[in-house]
Amino acid sequence: MIGASLGDRGLFPQVQARVYLNHAAVSPPSEAVIAGLQAALTDYARRGAAAWMSWMEQRDRLRLWLASLINAPASQVALSSSTSRAIADLAVCMPWRAGDRIVLLRGEFPTNVTPWQQAARRHGLEIAWLSAEDFRPDPQGAAGAGLERLEALLRRGVRLLAVSAVQFQTGLRMPVGEMARLCRRYGAEIAVDAIQLLGSDAVDVAALGVDYLVAGSHKWLMGPEGCALLYAREGCALEPHVAGWLSHQDSAAFLFREGELRYDRPLRPAPGFLEIGAFNTLGFAGWEPAVEIIARLDPAQIFAHVQGILDPLERGLVARGFVSLRSAHPSGRSYILSVRPPAGVALPDLWRGLTEAGIACSQPDGCLRFSPHWPNSADQVPAVLEAVDGVPG
Repeated sequence: MIGASLGDRGLFPQVQARVYLNHAAVSPPSEAVIAGLQAALTDYARRGAAAWMSWMEQRDRLRLWLASLINAPASQVALSSSTSRAIADLAVCMPWRAGDRIVLLRGEFPTNVTPWQQAARRHGLEIAWLSAEDFRPDPQGAAGAGLERLEALLRRGVRLLAVSAVQFQTGLRMPVGEMARLCRRYGAEIAVDAIQLLGSDAVDVAALGVDYLVAGSHKWLMGPEGCALLYAREGCALEPHVAGWLSHQDSAAFLFREGELRYDRPLRPAPGFLEIGAFNTLGFAGWEPAVEIIARLDPAQIFAHVQGILDPLERGLVARGFVSLRSAHPSGRSYILSVRPPAGVALPDLWRGLTEAGIACSQPDGCLRFSPHWPNSADQVPAVLEAVDGVPG
């Protein structure tokens, strides 16, 4: 077991920020991640090509850890290079027919919009738009108008709904389970961008009923950039419009046995055929220990820990005149607290002042966003509020 405990920053001695609250952007690599990267690099430096098989086997271990985080068979999880790459592969490999309708949401990060727009241009698809904010629950937990509006579109016929599990700007957590049930009722599929969710709370793709789920490595899963996972349910309709030499079954046989060089080997079932060639070996080597730490700490326990940080931070900021964009009901909450500054306070100046005071946060599209993770603790909140008070203006 890699030594880690909630609220302990000991694995991150190189982080310069006094308080790092920017995991929704990029998580700094822990000492465990750095050790994993160095182990792979050192092994290749020593053995060259002889190290290749060892690190192919390491990917199988990583795939098992990732599959356990989403309660899926490892055979239904493929490794990829980024959330964008995985969604683009999905968009290319869907069996589209001209006139199919895709439902997209305004307010989403472009990763979960642009690939579907490209597919629409190429295949003559129709795009229908909803607003992510329409899915915000009220303070009592009642659903917003989004589910009704989604169902109205589904009744007209929809091929696919693409949704981010958590909205990057506001931190709003979407009702993915309810959305998936509606899609299933009307014969549509649902593709979920989970980069702002996976690693921050328990995820069960079987219970949610999602068809596809993707997530990159460098946010809540705390790995190096350039890695991702792609889940596709068994029996999904993906077609191998993207494939390479490793897409084949027993693809590497010719490297070790004479007479095995063939081009007619069957392709691996979806989503395995999307693992087409050379991988980010170093990235995957560093990602495994990060995922193991999260799995052993238990995402559900981490979620409760982080809410214990965001609750007092939100109260302190609201008392200072900030407007919180956090869901008023717990069902819509994530690891993200986004706020708008009081009237007369310029966000760029505020963000710059916090940065200079050693508070790492971000300012996406007019919001001040704080995003703690398991190494953060509630005793950091006073330092953040003190820094806010110290910014001129």
